[in-house]
Amino acid sequence: MSAKMIEVRWHGRGGQGAKTAALLFAETVMATGKYIQAFPEYGPERMGAPVQSFNRISEDPITIHSGITSPNYVVILDPSLMESVPVTDGIGQNGKIIVNTSFSSKEIASQLNIKEAQVYVVNASQIAQETIGKNIPNTPMLGALVKVIGTLDINRVLEDTKTKLTAKFRHKPEVIDGNIASIKRAYDEAKNQ
Repeated sequence: MSAKMIEVRWHGRGGQGAKTAALLFAETVMATGKYIQAFPEYGPERMGAPVQSFNRISEDPITIHSGITSPNYVVILDPSLMESVPVTDGIGQNGKIIVNTSFSSKEIASQLNIKEAQVYVVNASQIAQETIGKNIPNTPMLGALVKVIGTLDINRVLEDTKTKLTAKFRHKPEVIDGNIASIKRAYDEAKNQ
């Protein structure tokens, strides 16, 4: 793996938008001129079943075409997965985990048995409910991921995401505005405390 490559693993449940978030994140990052990959792990996808999706981001062409086993970032859309899915597998000492939760980083770090410095939290479900009107935490978690990575320009992410959503939802401006608001708010509210 290139030193410049970033690998992300998304954990969610069917219907929460983990695959959609990984694809939207990839399209947004691609617009910045980076090389990207986005792919789901297929299994018995059904509403509520655990699912995973992945991203690779690089300054150089990506020649790896395998699953991600040592992610730099793990995004957890549903905190109940921490009880049944090995969400910390492969995360190194410098890896970061972003959890959709109302609990503190300290509480989540204790539950996952990792260092508190590795854990970021944001209440993406609440943000989604308040901005989109539904508990679909994928776009807020995208905003939190952009913040934690720290090298992507949030304004550019918001602009590109709005363009992509407008192409799909041009007759539903409330969907576009709600998702953009959720990304921005989660970017502002994601924290390591």
